[in-house]
Amino acid sequence: WKVPGPGAAIRSTLVRIDRATGARTTLAAERGVDLEHPVISPDRAAVAFTRETHSTPTEPPRITLCCMRFGDDPVELTADWDRWPASVAWSTDSSTLIVTADDGGRGPIFAVDPTTGAVTRRTDDDYTYTDVRAAPGGVLYALRSSYSVPPHPVRIDPDGTIAELPCMAAPQLPGSLTEVVATTADGTQVRSWLTLPAGDERTPLVLWVHGGPLGSWNSWHWRWNPWLLTAQGYAVLMPDPGLSTGYGQDFIARGWGAWGAEPYTDLMAATDAACAHPRIDGSRTAAMGGSFGGYMVNWIAGHTDRFDAIVTHAGLWALDQFGPTTDGAYWWDREMTTEMAQRNSPHLFVAEITTPMLVIHGDKDY
Repeated sequence: WKVPGPGAAIRSTLVRIDRATGARTTLAAERGVDLEHPVISPDRAAVAFTRETHSTPTEPPRITLCCMRFGDDPVELTADWDRWPASVAWSTDSSTLIVTADDGGRGPIFAVDPTTGAVTRRTDDDYTYTDVRAAPGGVLYALRSSYSVPPHPVRIDPDGTIAELPCMAAPQLPGSLTEVVATTADGTQVRSWLTLPAGDERTPLVLWVHGGPLGSWNSWHWRWNPWLLTAQGYAVLMPDPGLSTGYGQDFIARGWGAWGAEPYTDLMAATDAACAHPRIDGSRTAAMGGSFGGYMVNWIAGHTDRFDAIVTHAGLWALDQFGPTTDGAYWWDREMTTEMAQRNSPHLFVAEITTPMLVIHGDKDY
C-alpha cells in the first residue's frame, strides 16, 4: 500500500485487506523503507517480502529479504548476504524461500531458510533464472536465459540436475560469446560479456552501456540484443560498471552520486581490456546506450574522443532538468542534489564534444 510522504514522495507498506468488508490493516510499515513483493506461504502462516531502504545523496538503497510470521514482528533474513533478492517464492511445504538475485553477470536461484536466513545456491551456471515456480518434492520450474540462448523452460531437481523442457528451437547465433574482465586503476575488477562475429578476422567494437543504472547485462533481450550488430560484423561489449547489481553493495556505492566518475572510468577500463582481444580492431570503435546508458555515452562524448561514433538513445542530457521533471522525481531527488547534478551533467561539457553522434529521442523514457 502506497503511503504519501513529504512533497510528492511515497513509500510502500504491507497491508491486509478483508475481502468481505474491505477493512484494511497495516501489517508492516517502516519510515525510510519500501516493503514490497509480498508472498504468502502455502501453509498461510507467514509472508515473505523485500525490504528496500531509501537512498541518500551518499548511500545507495539496500534490498534484503524479510519474513513475518502472522502475529509476530518481521525478521530481516539476509542482512549479511551481499546480494539483492529480485524475486521471492515459497517451496510447496513452506520450509524454504526461493529467491533469484543478480550475481556476477548471471542470475542464479538461491534457497533461503525462513528461520535462520541461511542462503544456499541452487544453480551454478551461466544463466539467469526468472518466473520460478515450486513443485512438490523440492522440484523447481523456471525460465532461464543468457546471451547465448533466449528464455526457455527448465526443471531443477533437488540434487541440482537441470533438464530443459520441450520448447521452440533457439535461434542460430551469428558468432560466439565470451567474457572479459578488466582491472581498474584502483584494483577493482569490472567484467563484461563480449560477442564476436563468426570467422577469425579482426572486427570493429561497439561499447554498449546498460540502462538502470541499477542493473546488469545478464539475460537475453529481444529488444536490447547484441546479435543484431554481431550479424553485421561488429563485436559488442556489454560491461557492468560501478552502479551495476550482482557484485555487492560496495560496487553499487562505487558510482553513487558520482555517475561521471567510476562508472565512466570502469567503462574505459572495460573497453581497453576488450581492445586487447586479438579479434578486436581497437582503431575502429563506437559507443552506444539507452536511458542511463544514453546518459553515459553523452558523458563519454564530452570527456574522450577515443570513439569514432556515438549513438545515444533516450538519454539524460541536462540533469538539472531531468531531476524535477522525470516520473518518480522524488526517487531521483534522494541522490541527485543540486551539487550532484552540477558535477555530473553531460550538457556542461557540450563544448568538448567532437565525436559524431546519432541522437535518438522520443516520449517513452521519462
